[in-house]
This record gives sequence, C-alpha cells and structure tokens, in this order.
Amino acid sequence: MSKNIVVLLLVTFGVTMFSCSESNSPTEEQFPGFSVPKNFPTPTYDLTKNPVTKNGFTLGKKLFYDGILSIDGTIACGTCHIPSSAFTQHGHDLSHGVEDRLTLRNTPSVQNMAWKKFFQWDGGVFDLDLFPINPITAHNEMDETIPNVLEKLRNHKDYPGLFEAAFGSNEINSERFLKALSQFQLMCISANSKYDIVSRAEGATFTTDENAGYVLFKAKCESCHKEPFFTDESFRSNGISPIPGTDDKGRARITLNPNDEYKFIVPSLRNVLETAPYMHDGRFRIIENVLDHYSNGIVDSPQLDPIFKNGTTLGTQLSNEEKRVLIAFLATLTDSNFLNSKLLSE
Repeated sequence: MSKNIVVLLLVTFGVTMFSCSESNSPTEEQFPGFSVPKNFPTPTYDLTKNPVTKNGFTLGKKLFYDGILSIDGTIACGTCHIPSSAFTQHGHDLSHGVEDRLTLRNTPSVQNMAWKKFFQWDGGVFDLDLFPINPITAHNEMDETIPNVLEKLRNHKDYPGLFEAAFGSNEINSERFLKALSQFQLMCISANSKYDIVSRAEGATFTTDENAGYVLFKAKCESCHKEPFFTDESFRSNGISPIPGTDDKGRARITLNPNDEYKFIVPSLRNVLETAPYMHDGRFRIIENVLDHYSNGIVDSPQLDPIFKNGTTLGTQLSNEEKRVLIAFLATLTDSNFLNSKLLSE
C-alpha cells in the first residue's frame, strides 16, 4: 500500500470518526442551551436546581432513546414519544409497552415541559423530575424498577463516563438519572410555528383563512386552550362517553373524588395536526372528527364541563365553513423546526 493511500485512509477515518462523534454529542457551538422564547412566560420548572448543560443534555438524550430503561430492552421513552409526531406515538390509539402490552391511554406529547404544572392525562405527577418513574415501573409500559435500571447503567460501558461528564463524578443514582432525563425534556421547546412568528411580529402574517380561524378560535376555543401553550392545564369532562369494556375515570383515579370522574387534562394544541389520533384514548382518527364531536357528539353527564352546556344545546356549534378556517388556523401551530430538530432526534 502506497504512502499516499495510507494518508488518505487515515484522513478519511478521522473525518468519519469526527462526524460520528458530532452527531451523537453536540459541541459547545452546536448546543443552544435553554432559553425562554420571547412570547413565553417564566418557566414553572426551577432550573436553578437542575440547569441544562451540554453534557447533561447529551446524557439525558441517550437515556431517552435507550431501551435499557425497560425490562427486556425493547422499549425506550422515544419508542412512544417520536419527535416527528411532536413526541407522540403517531397512529396508535393506545401506546404499546413491553411484549406489545396495551397501555391505558394515548401517548401525550413531550413539548414545552418547563412550563407544565401537571403530567399525564390525569395529572398524577406534578414534578418533571418524577415523571419518568411511572412509565418505567408500569407493568404495561417498561415494567422495570428504578434500582434495576440504575444497576444496568452502572455496569454499562458508556454510562459511568457520561454521568461523570454531566455531574462531576461517575456516581449513578436516581436523582442524577432523573435530572438528566429532565434536561433532555426541558430542551423540547416548540416555539417557532407560524403562529409564534406572527405573534412575535417577526415578518409573517396570517392568510385570510388563518386569521378568520384565529378569530373563531379566540371566540369558541380559547377558554380552555389558552395562549401561548394552547392549554390552561385544567381538568375537564368534554362529553366523551367511556368506550364499552373500559372505565378510565381520569382525574378521579388520583383524587378519588366522584366529581372528577371522566375529567382529563386539557391537551396543548401545539402541533395538533401532527399528533393524531386524538383524546386520551385516541378514539378520533382525524381532526375533523374532533370538531364534529364538539359540534354534535357531546354526551351529557353530571361531570360535563359547564362550558359545553348552553341551555338545551350541548357543545360548541360549528358550521362546515367554521371548521375549515379553524383547521387553517390550527395548521399555523405546526412547528416544523421542532418536529425535524436534529438536536432532539434519535
């Protein structure tokens, strides 16, 4: 082999190694750090107790996409939370766990987590750092235990070094493990949709249909789906009856209060056109089904939110034209930068 060929191979190998390293771990220049978008309020999450760093984020990202968190190595957080679907499991009414076990509910989105007060459809978790414990330990999700996960991480060839880079020593404990996962989730910020660009006056304007939809949205939807996150994080019954054979009582599973039966958290509408199917049980396949429900599908019950009771009429009446322009506005909530982010993707 000639000297020139050897040099060429070494250079090529070096470039390849650099490229692989760059794709797995962002450099200081690539990593943007956590920042609050101009049209967002102060985060709910206390970042002083867990500031987002490049190494902490890198560790959290590896954990998020690693099946090592499940009992058989097949299910990662990223299995059900897929970036291109705004971190939902597109096309599945109910998410699937180990051994293809069906879970109780549709996969909620992972976005703008630093501003959330409650997690899960029933709000059973109120701290982002504690959020991963439920899916990891649930029999029909990952079916593992935290001690087992930590032991697997300690015996792994990569994780001790990643923990040392993130936290200053190679000690792997539950606090560090959960905070690393939080650091990745904190960076899942969706704030660059057309709606955001318009609201920040950064050069875009709504079309006639989008603006008509926005006006209609503020008149008929905003009482629950408040800007800028398009949710008020309240728990409400929106008039969907339980599917036969199921009896998910929603918020009442947490509070044990009969008045909370069949109440679920109001979901964010950000990226809503990318997160089908809809509702806590994924019963509606397309957004038109959702609008039809609010127009003429609501079922009365003692827990039905008063906002849907207008004398003898139930729901929010929408004409076909109103549905059309409303969907045009909802499309402005799609954040392509977020959905296609290389920083966040596996």
